[in-house]
Amino acid sequence: MPPSRQGNVNTESVDNYLKAILALSGVEEHRVSSTSLADRLGVAPASVTNMLQKLASSPLPFVEYERHRGVLLSAAGKRRALEVLRHHRLIETFLYEVLDYPLEEVHGEAERLEHFISERFEERIAAKLGHPKFDPHGHCIPAMDGKMPKQLSKPLTDLHEQGAFIVDSVSDEDAHLLKRLSAHGVTPGARLQVTSGSPDEFVLRTSGASRALHLSRDLAAAVRVRATH
Repeated sequence: MPPSRQGNVNTESVDNYLKAILALSGVEEHRVSSTSLADRLGVAPASVTNMLQKLASSPLPFVEYERHRGVLLSAAGKRRALEVLRHHRLIETFLYEVLDYPLEEVHGEAERLEHFISERFEERIAAKLGHPKFDPHGHCIPAMDGKMPKQLSKPLTDLHEQGAFIVDSVSDEDAHLLKRLSAHGVTPGARLQVTSGSPDEFVLRTSGASRALHLSRDLAAAVRVRATH
């Protein structure tokens, strides 16, 4: 991991760009378009282009950027993105398990804190939690060396068959949506029996539920599942 950093507005902005590129590039690490970044970060496309040019031309470039071809993280950029992601997910886990924060609130708090903790504080949190491998949303926590195992799951909306599945993870991007999923019992580790799906609605039943749940496509898209075997 890189040495500790002092949090400031510029560092926070850079971190947010690097995390967004990491998330959008996926496990295949494909190039990410400026438009996709602008949509995810909620900023103007011109601002994205300006930032990417700065990140690509710095003494230690964090990205490889070509206009009209998109952007990739450099080795240094990926290390830094994974470091911040580790901070974020450890903080989420600490807030949830130790401070009893509701699941839908931990992401916002972690977004504010992730830029400012020292490596010593990170190590103490990890030790206190027993070095967890997953955060409360079911997402992998990067190891100290940046390694992160692939999760063999797919969005609920990609299912083309009925059957039994286990919730692998839920999106942390929308607190309201997450609260609705939690109210339905759709949380990491929950067992689901999917009975039907359509372009607009998915019908399923969670363990112990007395009646079927009808999830809109927006809710279903926030859930990743894996087979029960």
